[in-house]
Order: sequence, then C-alpha cells, then structure tokens
Amino acid sequence: MKVLIIDIDSKIPNLALKKIEKYHLDKGDGVIWHNKLLYGQVEKTYVSVIFKQNRWKAEQFNNAVKGGSGWDLVTKLPPEIDKIKPHINLGFTTRGCFRKCPFCIVWEKEGELKIEGDLLDLWDGKSRNVVLLDNNILGIREQFLLVCKQARENKIRVDFNQGLDHRLLTKDIVKELKSISHIEYRFAFDHPSSFSSVERAIDLLQKEGINRCSWYVLVGFNTTLEEDIKRLNYLRERNQNAYVQRYIMQPQYIPLARWANQHHIFQAMDWTHFINRKENRKYLIYFFSKSPTTDKEGRDEKSKYNNNY
Repeated sequence: MKVLIIDIDSKIPNLALKKIEKYHLDKGDGVIWHNKLLYGQVEKTYVSVIFKQNRWKAEQFNNAVKGGSGWDLVTKLPPEIDKIKPHINLGFTTRGCFRKCPFCIVWEKEGELKIEGDLLDLWDGKSRNVVLLDNNILGIREQFLLVCKQARENKIRVDFNQGLDHRLLTKDIVKELKSISHIEYRFAFDHPSSFSSVERAIDLLQKEGINRCSWYVLVGFNTTLEEDIKRLNYLRERNQNAYVQRYIMQPQYIPLARWANQHHIFQAMDWTHFINRKENRKYLIYFFSKSPTTDKEGRDEKSKYNNNY
C-alpha cells in the first residue's frame, strides 16, 4: 500500500505524522511525504494542520484522515499508532497540564498531567540533543528528576522547548537544572500578577548560577501595552531574555516583538531607545492607543500552540 503524508504547517517535526510514518513503514507500506500531486493516486492520505487559520488548506483533501489542533481537539491517533516511539530526539515524557490557563488549549486537548515515557524513549542513541515538548514536566517531580538523571548519564543536551513552570522552582530543582547540559531554559511571564513569583524565580536561578534564561511574554490576551512593556523592561533589567508571544496579530505588537525577540537588540537598548529610533517611530501611535479586544481567531501561531501534535 502507498501512503501519502501531508504536513500543512508544522514548524518542527510533527510527532503524530512521524508515528504514522513508522507504523506504515514497519508494515512494509510505501510512504510519500508532501507530494500533493499524488493525492487521489494513493490508497491512504493523512493530513495534519496545527494552526486553526490554516484549516481551509486541510479541507481540500476530502477523503484524507485529518487531525491536529488546527483541525479539532478531539481527534486522536489509533492506539496501535499512538503507542509507537519513533526515536527522533523529540517528543513528550509527560502529557497534559493542571494549570487550565484560559489562553491555552492543552487542558482541553490533553487533560490532567500524566507520564508518557522517559527521555530514552525519544533518544535515537546517537544524538547529543533531545527536544522535550512537555507542557509542565515540573508538575511531576519524580519524572523531572528521572529525565535529568538520564540526560546526565547519557551526556544528552536537553531543550525544554515549551518552557518550565517558574512557580514550581525550588532550590533542589534549580540544582538539577544546573547539573545537566541544556539549551537556554525558558519560562513564562504571562500576566503582570506574576511579578512576585517571577522575581522569586529569577533570584533563585541566579543564586545557583543560572544567570540568564528566556521568558515567554504573552501579549494581546488580557493586558495593556503599558503592562506588556513593564514586564519586558523588568526582564531586561534582570539580565533575562524575552520572547513576545502574540495571542492576536495586531500591528501594535510588531515593535515589541522586533525589540524583544531579537536578543542582541533587547540587551543592547531599552524600550524608549528602541521605539524612538527613526525606523520605529511610525509605531509610536500604538503605544498611546487602547489595546484591542481579544480575537481568538487571530491568535499568533506561536501562542501556546500545543506542541505541534
């Protein structure tokens, strides 16, 4: 049997499609990727769409098996495919989250936090890097400690790609983070109400020698531009990096992203210096305008997108 796999919009390897690929290859089927011209000429077609604004692209494939968070939040892989471990140095050791953040689809899609596997289930045995897509691995302390132990023993550099929950940091957990090879640690500063917990987390990290991390800063959901800038300025003052996540695609957030998301610029100049540069003055009008109401259909493709699955 010939199988066609179409990945509409994933930004990183699509784990669900990789499982599907391995399932069919193990059965001896032929697997073809991305060749839309072959649609209708193969026995089975799978289509994945991650971002809701691209759903129309998947709808063109009438007789395909379709899924992904851009299609719906209920379609799941069959158990015989979902259990497959493709060992592509990317995936989950836990699924779900207990936070129920109103801007995030993880709770609705995946439910309570639960163990999925471990680091070695993802590792190909050769690579020095593994990307973890867990949404809140610190919520299961024993699982986090196991992953760190496996990373140390196998000299694996870990990328906690979706960030870590700064509210769950303790001195012991920070020491574990310090003990492993890692990509820059990421956390989230989603709302001004978290100022005190963010300050505590940075103090704790820096005391143990983790001096600079990167912080996702959610904008366009339930904060004003002034509140957004205050959070970003604070992170810069604390020698942290930031990444602006736009819940809605509106022009007033363009200068924030251009400033903060380019770390060399963010560290080199504060907001006032940046926005008063000649090429950025056209954006000044947005700083004095009221932030728009939330438009869930216009959310940014990088805003809490549920890990490409």
